[in-house]
Amino acid sequence: MAIEITKELLDNVSNLIANQKDTALSDLFNDVHHADIAEVLDELAFNEAAYIIRLLDSETTSEVLMDVDDDVREKVLEQLSAKEIAEEIDELDTDDAADVIAELPEKRKQEVMKEIEDEEHAKEIVELLRFDENSAGGLMAKELVKVNENWSVLGCVTKMRDQAAEVTRVHSIYVVDDSGKLKGRLSLKDLLMASTKSKIADIYIPRVDYVNVHDTAEDVANKMRKYDLEAIPVVDELGTLVGRITIDDIVDVIKEEADKDYQLAAGITQDVEADDTILELTRARLPWLFLGLLGGIGAFLIMKNFEHTFKENAVLFFFTPLIAAMAGNVGVQSSAIIVQGLANDDVKGSVNKRLIKEMLLATLNGIALAIVLFLFVYFSDADNDLRISIAVSVSLVAVIIVAGLIGTFIPLFLDKRGIDPAIATGPFITTSNDIFGILIYFTIAKLILGV
Repeated sequence: MAIEITKELLDNVSNLIANQKDTALSDLFNDVHHADIAEVLDELAFNEAAYIIRLLDSETTSEVLMDVDDDVREKVLEQLSAKEIAEEIDELDTDDAADVIAELPEKRKQEVMKEIEDEEHAKEIVELLRFDENSAGGLMAKELVKVNENWSVLGCVTKMRDQAAEVTRVHSIYVVDDSGKLKGRLSLKDLLMASTKSKIADIYIPRVDYVNVHDTAEDVANKMRKYDLEAIPVVDELGTLVGRITIDDIVDVIKEEADKDYQLAAGITQDVEADDTILELTRARLPWLFLGLLGGIGAFLIMKNFEHTFKENAVLFFFTPLIAAMAGNVGVQSSAIIVQGLANDDVKGSVNKRLIKEMLLATLNGIALAIVLFLFVYFSDADNDLRISIAVSVSLVAVIIVAGLIGTFIPLFLDKRGIDPAIATGPFITTSNDIFGILIYFTIAKLILGV
């Protein structure tokens, strides 16, 4: 059952907590989806959230903990004993359990692991903790349904039932050989239609998409997106089936990457949230703001060198913001398209072809905009000085072409060097194009006007 998170609901929950109406609270959250409960807890004061969590059964609590805000989860885990955390861990799939354990301090982590009653579950969690959290091994869950190619259909069904009891949702049935190496996948329809005496080797599908434990999360996301997969098996260096990754884990990865890229594009160098401390927010924002300050100083020095040009043709000064703004806008547009293409693995071909295409596109857009600007400058200038109109218009075309090339080249260059291309957008592209734009503008104006 879904509930609507309203102020009235939150006030009602707070009142029930204040009056210790445990039965009413339990009834309120009975049959409510864990994601909705998590959303309610995120809106409450921590002591109220902790009160509700202690009322929930162990299975619901474990699911809610995976959905609440990271800060809330961290505070809740601090309030629970090692044994209580271990009880929640027992209810989670291995991938989620490993995520929770990884957030704990080292000493606390060891205490919790000792309290986990299911030794096999604990071993699998320890195995997952060995992998980088942004790798396929760090994302995978150990729970899956697999069958041996030498099993009969009848024996296969019985053994699948036992495995399925440990899996939240069965997306696929994987086929392995006697050494555990992934051989293919099994269609449920083929299994139901086959004779009970048939061997799995006779009916399984040998073609199966998979990832290696050391593949990056981005590689996994791209493969699942490309082949429209709900789940994908994970193998080790020997080809042994060791786990599976489901689409819900990849959605989280995509969201995290999108948040990170958005912050980088906005000039924020660290992963921060709106409710972080002022010091944390300052550390994340200040580096790029400092870059913007340097860019502004650079633009000032350039303009100072063209002081004589200003004195002779004061009208040029009024078009400086326009030229700088157009340079920044075009640069950000070009880089945003490239960054998006790189993220989706859609950027193909050589860098030179990309640059030529962008130069042609920028030239076409620049000429169209320059014609409008030429007419405006000419008729708005009291002296109707043709040279001023030409200088401003030609500068605009040149600036747009250069900005487009910079916005295209820098993300491609950074990607080739293994650096996140999202860092090229926002303040970096805007600042660099502002400087180059102003330099090009006054250089062309000086040449045309002969001052």
